[in-house]
Amino acid sequence: QVQLVESGGGLVQAGGSLRLSCAASGSTFSYATMGWFRQAPGKEREFVSGITWSSNSSGMIRYAGSVKGRFTISKDNAKNTVYLQMNNLTPEDTAVYYCAASKLQTLGSNVNTYDYWGQGTQVTVSS
Repeated sequence: QVQLVESGGGLVQAGGSLRLSCAASGSTFSYATMGWFRQAPGKEREFVSGITWSSNSSGMIRYAGSVKGRFTISKDNAKNTVYLQMNNLTPEDTAVYYCAASKLQTLGSNVNTYDYWGQGTQVTVSS
């Protein structure tokens, strides 16, 4: 089992920045990809970004089109932590952001690709 704990959410004005963190614990050898998803009220959970987890490389990265150029995913292998730096936030970015981990080395955007989920952290962007 893998436990994921997100932090870093909050309220920010449009144009501002936030940095989300997701710390993994437990059987951390059992996942190969970590990703971020978000879910706004009344909408389906959607893929934001993913990064493959390799101890000897920086990993492959994928972004959703809506965040490309504004969000940056990164990881710290030693801390088993993945980050999501979010810049130039807009009200449309308001959602609960979830960290997820997959046993597969994949950058798929389907929620079913991921095996473990965090509890989510709220991000609210005011106009």
